[in-house]
Amino acid sequence: MRTGDSSVSVEGSSSQTSAPRADDWPASSGHPGSSGQPPVSQIELDRERYRERQSLKSVVTSIVSTMVLAALIMVGLKLSPGWPRVQESFFSGKYFVESFPKVLQGLWLNVQVLFFAVIGVAIFGTLMAMIRVSKSPFLFPLRLLARLYTTIMRGIPMIVVLYLIGFGIPGLGIFGRIPAAVLGTIAVILSYSAYIAEVLRAGFEDVHPSQRASARSLGLTSGQTMRMVVIPQALRKVAPALMNDFISMQKDVGLISVLGAVDAVRAAQIVVATSYNFTPYVVASILFILTSVPFIILNDWYSARLRKREQSGGTV
Repeated sequence: MRTGDSSVSVEGSSSQTSAPRADDWPASSGHPGSSGQPPVSQIELDRERYRERQSLKSVVTSIVSTMVLAALIMVGLKLSPGWPRVQESFFSGKYFVESFPKVLQGLWLNVQVLFFAVIGVAIFGTLMAMIRVSKSPFLFPLRLLARLYTTIMRGIPMIVVLYLIGFGIPGLGIFGRIPAAVLGTIAVILSYSAYIAEVLRAGFEDVHPSQRASARSLGLTSGQTMRMVVIPQALRKVAPALMNDFISMQKDVGLISVLGAVDAVRAAQIVVATSYNFTPYVVASILFILTSVPFIILNDWYSARLRKREQSGGTV
């Protein structure tokens, strides 16, 4: 019995010491740890360290090259014989502080016009695009008008449209006195709806016909197919182009000053007329840039995300 007990004890001892636990394996030995993660080879670790070094090197190189370029530009400006005069005319601290509140107050009008213009362009541009891609013979006259509209409006400069709407509609004497900001908003909507309509039309036509056929086979009507199947897919495809157009529209909203609306540009003109200094224009430019930067960052982020998903074969 003692011998048997001893053998059992030895077997139990050997069974306890011969089977190592998963945690005892090193991370690079090819065995998973207790977390169940796949093994990481030494080659993969070396590759990761190499990528980190290359990324750090790229960042440092970018910073240094940017600083060198900025220094060269500053030195070139300082050495220019007319720099003191340009600095006083466009970068005067005195007139910057004096004009900033007035230009900022005028910028609020630009933001309001942009808000209503975006809504109007989204509605009117989508309507024009849907008419353009419609196959119904009853809508042929509307398709012809929509095509003429997009062709003509894309060929007329924005400032000419502002003059035509801003001075033409009041000249009819039908609607009474209309504020210049309202007329400017109408002009922006009419001009940019043509661009948005063409971008959306390209997105609608890029959706594969099998998507429409599948939706109709499920019992969806033509309107439901367009609203629930075609439009969502088209918007994802053309979203970067749409955001670029809206960023451009945010910039062109400043042209409503030609109608007399006291926006940021017009407020800057008023200060320039009394001070004979162009710094208020720089103030207006900075404010417009700050307004558009969030949209530009959003557009770049979404474009990169869209490109990454398309390259990986994921869902857009």
